[in-house]
Amino acid sequence: MYIQLDFEADEPIYEQLKHQIIAGIAKKELIPGESLPSVRAMAADIGINLHTVNKAYQQLKQEGFILIHRQKGVVVNPEGIPKADEAYWSRLKHALRPFIAESICRGVEEEEFNKLCEQLFSEYTKKGEKE
Repeated sequence: MYIQLDFEADEPIYEQLKHQIIAGIAKKELIPGESLPSVRAMAADIGINLHTVNKAYQQLKQEGFILIHRQKGVVVNPEGIPKADEAYWSRLKHALRPFIAESICRGVEEEEFNKLCEQLFSEYTKKGEKE
């Protein structure tokens, strides 16, 4: 999996890294049980501070995407990613509300918004189906 960060973006580097790892898991570029580089190795590979990588890894661990073992290192959760629960659905609704509200204000029609969501969703699911 190739990590590409935008150092000029408003989104913090640790969030970009976290989101790219989650995208890699969603696209099945990273599979359950697969090893990820150590914090130090990842930081050196992409040229960022190891504390930035550590923050991304800690959040991924808290959300159940990865496990961090003293002996095995960092691995994609071999038991798979926890399914969406009530707390996840609540966070999802909270995150989507501002995008939907702004889209309405900017004249985006519901059908257009839904079509965009479907296109983005298929970017993650169809690639996994081809393998």
